[in-house]
Amino acid sequence: MLSFFRVNDPFRLIGIGVYLLILTLAYLLINPFSFTTTQLSWILLGERVGEGFLLYRDIIDNTGPLSAAFFRIVDFLFGRSQLAYDLIGRALIIFQILYWNSILIKFRAFEENTYLPAIIMAALFHFCFDMISLSPALLGSCFLILALGQLFSQTVLQKETTESTLLIGLYAGIATGFQPNYLLFLPYLIFTGIAISGFSFRQLMLSLIGYFLPIILIGVFYFWREGLKEALEIWPLSFLTKKTNFQSVFDWFTLGAFPILLALIGYFIASVLRGSTINQQKQRQLIVLWLIFSAFEFLLIKRQAAYQLVIFIPALTYLITQFFINFKKGLISNLSFYLLIIGLPIASWWYWQNFSSPNYLVQETQESYTPSLMIMGNDLTPFQKSSLGGPFLNYELSKIYLEKERGLPEKARIYQLLQTQKASQVLDPNGDFKALLEQFPSLQKDYQATKPGVFELKK
Repeated sequence: MLSFFRVNDPFRLIGIGVYLLILTLAYLLINPFSFTTTQLSWILLGERVGEGFLLYRDIIDNTGPLSAAFFRIVDFLFGRSQLAYDLIGRALIIFQILYWNSILIKFRAFEENTYLPAIIMAALFHFCFDMISLSPALLGSCFLILALGQLFSQTVLQKETTESTLLIGLYAGIATGFQPNYLLFLPYLIFTGIAISGFSFRQLMLSLIGYFLPIILIGVFYFWREGLKEALEIWPLSFLTKKTNFQSVFDWFTLGAFPILLALIGYFIASVLRGSTINQQKQRQLIVLWLIFSAFEFLLIKRQAAYQLVIFIPALTYLITQFFINFKKGLISNLSFYLLIIGLPIASWWYWQNFSSPNYLVQETQESYTPSLMIMGNDLTPFQKSSLGGPFLNYELSKIYLEKERGLPEKARIYQLLQTQKASQVLDPNGDFKALLEQFPSLQKDYQATKPGVFELKK
């Protein structure tokens, strides 16, 4: 199988398509995973935006505004379909696989043109079940990989390319609109553009203009919808919320030790034992810095789950391909290939079926339907049969937002949010809503406590 994908023949993509189809059917038909807590929150966000409410202004959540718009489209077309989330995620993965393999061939990243990166990348995406489903990180990474491809072009072309330098910044800015944590890749683009690609001052300014253009357009949209002030207040708060560890770093290293080992060996062989062109050296520097900045991105994330790891996949694909390019034949290369392509997806499926955190996968609930529900806590399970009511979707962010020192205008703003978005039921395990009722006595006439931690809207 290794020799099959080594050949520079586009028809090898058929084999990759069959590989992805088999894995897709296995994941969907053989004991599939249920919705995750994060997926359920994105579904609720899409529904709420579809009802005419605006993220940040009316909904307190830390999802990127472009992702919120995308989830609204998915909700409009498919509703709460988990299959839609899975299939859209796989479509985005196929795009990344085809694009990244074409970039590596086009700019001569290796000694030989090969379709090994495509099959390796497909396997790495099956490191965890939530990496192959739709997420803000996956949406944003599609544009970051486009930016990386444009940076690769700068290692080959020996002239100023206005279009390429503008696109580098533009793609990165759009990625940040989908996933705010990707803001960290702005210094990556600046540093690599200057140090590796040799940007002139004019090229650097073009990239920065391209980067801030989509962000400015998002700001103009919020200004037009009278939500810019709230967006500028809530967006920075999202970086201050408490981190939720849905999966541990130990779990990641348990499954990822083998791919990481292959990547390290591939890097060592390519950089120390084998010669390479100046362009290939620059490309390798881009990849190494990409990994470093990707690691720093985890200082910003607030939901520690494997779907955030998709940002590492292009770089790991590049380094692992170096391993197989230089180990052309023999038992080691063939055994390593089968362990990666077949062993990793099977091992990850078994591992997460048995060791997934109970607070990550949404368990079936027997609770009755509630027209609109607001939960002042992290357990979103009751939302399986209910729609979001009220402005508070992300509990940790909402808690910080409510605890801020506020003057009379800001308190009036919170009161207006609660008054215009009355939930038919409020679950209040931590007493936050009770404190709000004490702060705004006029709301007490609308709600009654039916049991500890539960408030019902009076009819």
